[in-house]
Amino acid sequence: MTLPIGDLDTPLNRRKFLQKSAATGAGVVVAGAVAAPSAQAAEGTTAKGPAKRYSLTVMGTTDLHGHVFNWDYFKNAEYSDKAGNAQGLARISTLVNQVRAEKGRCNTLLLDAGDTIQGTPLTYYYAKVDPITAEGGPVHPMAQAMNAIGYDAAALGNHEFNYGIETLRKFEEQLNFPLLGANALDAKTQRPAFRPYVIKKFRVPGLPSVRVAVLGLTNPGIAIWDKAYVQGRLEFPGLEEQAAKWVPRLKSMGADVVVVSAHSGSSGTSSYGDQLPYVENSAALVAQQVPDIDAVLVGHAHVEIPELKVTNARTGKTVVLSEPLAYAERLSLFDIELVFAKGRWSVESVSSRVLNSNIVADDPKITRLLSDEHVKVVEYVNQVVGTATETLTTVEARYKDAPIIDLITKVQEDVVRAALAGTEYASLPVLAQASPLSRTSEIPVGEVTIRDLSSLYVYDNTLVAKLLTGAQLKAYLEYSAEYFVQTAPDEVVDVERLTNANNRPDYNYDYVSGLSYEIDIAQAAGSRVRNVTYNGAALDDAQRFVFAVNNYRANGGGAFPHVASAQEVWSESTEIRTRIAEWVTAKGVLDPKDFASVGWRLTRGGAPVF
Repeated sequence: MTLPIGDLDTPLNRRKFLQKSAATGAGVVVAGAVAAPSAQAAEGTTAKGPAKRYSLTVMGTTDLHGHVFNWDYFKNAEYSDKAGNAQGLARISTLVNQVRAEKGRCNTLLLDAGDTIQGTPLTYYYAKVDPITAEGGPVHPMAQAMNAIGYDAAALGNHEFNYGIETLRKFEEQLNFPLLGANALDAKTQRPAFRPYVIKKFRVPGLPSVRVAVLGLTNPGIAIWDKAYVQGRLEFPGLEEQAAKWVPRLKSMGADVVVVSAHSGSSGTSSYGDQLPYVENSAALVAQQVPDIDAVLVGHAHVEIPELKVTNARTGKTVVLSEPLAYAERLSLFDIELVFAKGRWSVESVSSRVLNSNIVADDPKITRLLSDEHVKVVEYVNQVVGTATETLTTVEARYKDAPIIDLITKVQEDVVRAALAGTEYASLPVLAQASPLSRTSEIPVGEVTIRDLSSLYVYDNTLVAKLLTGAQLKAYLEYSAEYFVQTAPDEVVDVERLTNANNRPDYNYDYVSGLSYEIDIAQAAGSRVRNVTYNGAALDDAQRFVFAVNNYRANGGGAFPHVASAQEVWSESTEIRTRIAEWVTAKGVLDPKDFASVGWRLTRGGAPVF
C-alpha cells in the first residue's frame, strides 16, 4: 500500500500521525519530500537579480462514485460509450504514475473533490451486503484503491452521507489521507465535524519550503438530500462564507499556495430552490468572492471543465478552476509556477488541463488489489430473481408512459400501502412518483437478475410517504411538465430536443401514478397539464392522498412544490432498489399486466404527440 510523501512513508509513522491528528484538531500539516533542484527549483533572472522558481503539479479527480474498474456492472461487460470513454481508478492510477514519473512524486499533490462511496453495485455491496461497519468487516474497496494510489486529501461529497454517518466515519477511518469539509459543522458546537484543511510542505534545497494549503468544501444540499441522517447532527453553511473564514487563516499560517477542493459545481445554480440560503453550485462564486485562492478543483456537476478562469472581484487576480469528468474518466492537472523573491514564495502562474483515462491501460497493482472484491460483486448482481414475460426498456421513458417506470411506482405503492395498514391513513388512496433515471436500462425477456433491476434504479434512494391534496398534486405535475421544450402544433417533434428544458436533468421529471393526465407541450410552461382525473372523475382539489416519493424528492431535491413541506406519515431506510428486487422475487414472474398502465401522454391542442 503506497503511503503519502515525506515523513509519513512508514505505516508506523502514518498511524502515529493519524492518532495525533484526531486528538489535536482539524488542521493538518504534512511535511513533503525534497524537490529535485534540477527539475523544480530552477534559477531564473529578473531585473533585480537571480530568482528561484518552483513548479508544483496538483492532480485531481471527482465524482468517482465507486468506479474502480472499467466495468459496467449493469451490463455485465467492459464499459463503453459512443465517445470512447474509459472509467475507473485503475486507469487513473496509471495516469497518476505517469505524471509523477514526469514531474517527480515529491512535486505533486493528488486530490479528490468528493462523491466516492456511492454509485455502483461495488459500493452498495460494501455498504449493505457485506458492510464495512460490521464487526471485523472489510476495508472499503474505494479506500483500498485510493490508499494504494496515494491520494493526499479528498473533499466530502454529498453522496458520502447516503449510507449514514456511521458508514462515512468508518470509511474515513480506513483512509490514509484526510477527508476535508470546512463547512460540515457539528450542529451543537458549530465547530468543523471533519478536518477543514491540510497543509503540505514541499522542500526546495537552499530555500524555504513551499507550503500548499488544501481547503475542503462540501455541498450545503446535504442538509436537504440526506436530512434523515444529518438533521440535528450536522449543518452545512455556504461555501463562500466558510472559504472567507478559512482562507485568511491559511495565509496567516504561511500558506504560499491555496487550493480549494470543492464538491460544488461552477454554474451558480441550485436544484433545491429557496429552501436553503446557499447556492448549490458555487465553486466559481468562491473564486470570485474570496481573495488569495489560486486554484479550485470543482466537483458535483459531472461536467468536464479543462480550464475556467475567474477574476476575483476584490483583488483582480485570476483564479483557475478545473473539473474532471466523473467516474474517473478524466484527471485534472493544475500546473502552478512559483517564484521566490524578497524572502517569500509567490504564485506566478496557474494553468490547468485534463487527461483522458482512455489513453492508458489499467494499473495492474489496482487490478490485483481488488480483483476478489470485483468478482464477489459480479456474482452478486448476476443472481436471478425472476422471469420477465417481455422486454422492458427506458429508451422512450422520457416522453412516453413506459411500463418499466410503472414497475417502480407499483412497488412504491404496494410498500406504502402495506406499511400504513391499520393506521389512520390506511383508507387514503396511495399515489407514487418515479423518474426515468437511466436512458439505457433494460430488463430483457427471460431471466431477471439483480443487475437488471439495479440498472433501472441507479440511486440508493429510500422511500417516504407524504400527505398531499389534489390541488397540490396538480401544481406538482405542472412543475414536472416544465421538463419539456415548448413545441408548436405544426412543429416537427425531435425527441432528442424535446426534453431537458432549461437543463433540467431526467431525474427531475416525475411520473405520478394513479392519476390520468395530459401534458400539452404546445403551451408555455406553467399551463400545460390538462384533464387530470382520478378513478375516472376530475381530480378534487381538496381530496387527500398519500404520496410515495423517494427521499431525495421528499426532502426537496429538484425543488418540486409542496412535497418538502408536506406532512410525513412514514419512511424507511431500505433502498427502493431493494424493494423492487423483493417485489420481483416474490412474484417470480415479471408481467406488465401486473403493474403497467397508461396514465399520462403528451399532447398538442388535445391531439396526441405520439
